[in-house]
Amino acid sequence: MKKKLGRAAALFLCAVLILPLYGAAPSDAPPDLSAKRAALINADTGELIYGKNEHERASMASTTKIMTALIALEQRTPNAVATASDSAVRVEGTSIGLKAGDSITLETLVCGMLLESGNDAANVTAEFIAGGNEAFAALMNERAAQIGMKNTHFVTPSGLDDAEHYSTAYDMALLGACAIQNRDFVRICSSQTVRVTYGTPAAARTFSNHNRLLSSYEGALGIKTGFTKKSGRCLVSAARRDGVTLVAVTLNDPDDWRDHAALLDYGFSQVRTEGADTDFSDLRVPVVGGAAASVSVRCAGEITVPEGDGTQRLVFLEKFLYAPVEKNDIIGEAVYVQGGAVVGRAALCAGEAVACATRTAAPDEQEQPGLWERICRFFGVG
Repeated sequence: MKKKLGRAAALFLCAVLILPLYGAAPSDAPPDLSAKRAALINADTGELIYGKNEHERASMASTTKIMTALIALEQRTPNAVATASDSAVRVEGTSIGLKAGDSITLETLVCGMLLESGNDAANVTAEFIAGGNEAFAALMNERAAQIGMKNTHFVTPSGLDDAEHYSTAYDMALLGACAIQNRDFVRICSSQTVRVTYGTPAAARTFSNHNRLLSSYEGALGIKTGFTKKSGRCLVSAARRDGVTLVAVTLNDPDDWRDHAALLDYGFSQVRTEGADTDFSDLRVPVVGGAAASVSVRCAGEITVPEGDGTQRLVFLEKFLYAPVEKNDIIGEAVYVQGGAVVGRAALCAGEAVACATRTAAPDEQEQPGLWERICRFFGVG
């Protein structure tokens, strides 16, 4: 009995000694992922922070819809109305319940793709913009080339499996970084729920976002989930903290939520930031018709950029302003660039108010006495 107790005590002591060592591992150590392929990039600079088979081609399931949604938002106005065809809505997998003849706006289709992963929404979008999936795939591949996705080929707008439909974790990270530059895209993909109306007759419905990181990870911006039996679980996520924006991608990942939290934590530990130069005291903007000839310039707030030499500050200001000018009126923008990539933006404001000038009449514009007044003055009549 004593031997058994002694052995148990020794094992417990070993555990006590080992656990602190494990817990003391540096927080910025590269994560151990379940994913077969992964990539993490700094969305501001394009720098690859972490990679695991990141250039290996693989199917990417419904994360494909990032490209479909981006093209939709770039090609047409959000309120443009599409009519669903029978062939477009007859599709396997997830859907938003579209029926042939239904009317639906392009923005609602994008919401249906990014939140509910509707394959029917993707097909209707492709048909509306390009006339069909094949022509739309050509647009997708053209846009991919512009983004720099060198190991990607799109065939379907929804991400259903096809031997010639593939990408890489790195390429999908580039796509995610590009997509979140679009304000409408970010607004939609970061929404927990969206209330929409469509159908025949039109009916109100609620789309719910499947991205758990929106509620579990600080600074999460969402983006897109995906799954097919061939692809496994796929996820593209983005998060922003302290002026740094990261995009993480995993392809074929059984534990994607944990892996993305670990990837993003690692990324934020690696990217150091510094305060940007926000001193604009040497700048003034002319004011036309003002009590002052010009107005000072100030930054709307503090801004951080990734640490690095050679940060350029580009200033864009109005050539002149018309009085009156209110304090804090937006009058320009500062753009911060590193290595050719924009790493920060800041609004520039008027430093003080400038009222309209009080006009003093010229001597020849002074009010002249009338004829009767001049006659009275001549005869000395008061």
